[in-house]
Amino acid sequence: MIKEILGEPWVSPIVAALIAAVLALLVHYLGAFVLRRVTRSMPVLNSMLAHIRRPALFLLPLIAMELVWQASPDDLRLIEKIRHFNGLLVIAVSTWLLVQAINGLAEGIVKQNPYDVTDNLHARRVLTQTRVLARTANAVLIVAGGAFMLMTFPGARQVGASLLASAGVIGIVAGLAAKPVFSNLIAGLQIALAQPIRMDDVLVVEGEWGRVEEITGTFVVLRIWDDRRLILPLSYFIEKPFQNWTRHDSQLLGSVFIYADYGMPLAPLRAEVERIVKAAPEWDGRFFNLRVTDATERTMQIRVLCTAASSSLAFDLRCTVREGLIDFMQREYPQFLPRVRIDAGPADAKPAGPVAAG
Repeated sequence: MIKEILGEPWVSPIVAALIAAVLALLVHYLGAFVLRRVTRSMPVLNSMLAHIRRPALFLLPLIAMELVWQASPDDLRLIEKIRHFNGLLVIAVSTWLLVQAINGLAEGIVKQNPYDVTDNLHARRVLTQTRVLARTANAVLIVAGGAFMLMTFPGARQVGASLLASAGVIGIVAGLAAKPVFSNLIAGLQIALAQPIRMDDVLVVEGEWGRVEEITGTFVVLRIWDDRRLILPLSYFIEKPFQNWTRHDSQLLGSVFIYADYGMPLAPLRAEVERIVKAAPEWDGRFFNLRVTDATERTMQIRVLCTAASSSLAFDLRCTVREGLIDFMQREYPQFLPRVRIDAGPADAKPAGPVAAG
C-alpha cells in the first residue's frame, strides 16, 4: 500500500522511521525507570517527571522520526510536507511537555509546603507565588508555541513582517484591545512577587468578607462567608484599595459596641467583661478592655476590645461578649438599658424660664 501511494523510494525511510520510533520508546521507558528510581528521594523532581512522562512518550519518537525525515533525500514525493507536519507536532508536544513540567514542579513545591495547618503563613506565600508564576509561565509558553508553529508557514511569516513594518494604527488598536490581558499579566507578576494577597487570605473587598479561594492568571475567586463567590480581575488588587486581615499574621483585635443609660455603673460591666473574655475559648490571652468611647444626649457608647488568633475566632468572640453583656444588663441592671423618656409634666404647667443650652 505504501509502495503504491508514495513509491518505492519511500520504503527505506518509512522502515527507518519506524525503527527510530521504537528505539525512542525503549529509551523513554528505560529513562523513565531510571529517573524514577534516582528521584525517589526528591519529591519536586519526582513530581515533575511524573507530569512529563506522557508528553515525553510522544515527543521522543517524533524527534527520532524528524531526524529520519531530515536525512531522507529531498527529491522524495511529499517529503517537505511530511517534514513540516512532523515539525509542527514536535513544537506542539514540546510546548505540552514544558507546560506539564512547570505544573509538576509547582505541584511538588506545594506538596512540600502544606497550607492546611494552623501556622500557614509561609505555606500560603509559597502557594500563591507558585501558582501565579506557573500559570503565567504556562500562558507565555502556549503563546510562544503557537507563534513558533505559525512561523513555520511562509505566509504567516510574511504577514508578521508586514504587520511589524506598518505598526502604526494597527499597533495602537491591538495595544488597546490587549490592554486588559497585559494588565492582568503584569498584575499577576506583581501579586506573585509583592504578594498583597495570598491563597486563603481573609479580605474585605467591595464590602464583602471572604477568603481567597483561587488565583488564576486573569482573576481571583473570593469565597464569601455565606458561600457566594466574588470574582475579581487581578488588576483590581493592584489598582484599588482593599482590606487584608491576614497580611502578616491572622491575629485580630475585635471590637464590640453596646449602649447604656448614664446610670449604668461601669465597674460591674468591667468585671463581667473580664469574666466573659477569660472564659471564652476563642480569646488568645493577649488583650481586652472596656472604655466609654462616646456620649449622646440619651445614652453612652461602651466599647469592648478583645483579641483572637484568627478572623473567624474574633467574630465568634465578639458575638460571645456582646451576648454576655446584654444578658448581664438584662438580668442585673434592666433599669439602665437604653430607653426614651417622655416627661410631659402637669397639663397647666408653664416653663419657668429659658433653658440654658448645653
